[in-house]
Amino acid sequence: MKAQSFAYLLAGLLVIGTLVLALALAGCSKQETGDTSKGTKQVAKAGTEEAAKPAETQATPAPKFVQPLPPGNIRASHILISYAGTPVTEATRSQAEARKLAEDLLAKVTKGEDFATLAGTYSDCPSREAGGDLGFFPKGRMVKPFDDAAFALKPGQVSKLVETQFGYHIIKRTQ
Repeated sequence: MKAQSFAYLLAGLLVIGTLVLALALAGCSKQETGDTSKGTKQVAKAGTEEAAKPAETQATPAPKFVQPLPPGNIRASHILISYAGTPVTEATRSQAEARKLAEDLLAKVTKGEDFATLAGTYSDCPSREAGGDLGFFPKGRMVKPFDDAAFALKPGQVSKLVETQFGYHIIKRTQ
């Protein structure tokens, strides 16, 4: 009986993880379908407003427990820096400007600045609202360069810059 209950619990966690990922991806799709409620200019403005808030309200609280990892899945967060011409963005910066910003952010992460805070302030992906957290995902769910980089990381590691058709990513594997 206990083994059957554990199997149901594990299946339930897998379903929840899939739903979280679907919701995160749906947020990215909103921009693709023309939702302009959070343009790049508004994100930049929000970044300056965030800087005026006390530090404790900026950081995304750390989870109190670690969720069991669904089989074949990892959990990661990312910071996406897009540039003009990439899909699902309203960014107006050039590719060179985007790369420079991404390199600067990677240096900050490497020096120990809070990843979730930087993602919340600078990322062009709707996952910024969750500190860049993408939830659980299986191999093959993300675009290949992102997927390859994320699955090569160990929990707690941060990638070098990863370029995809969406821009430059800094990926942190969390589980």
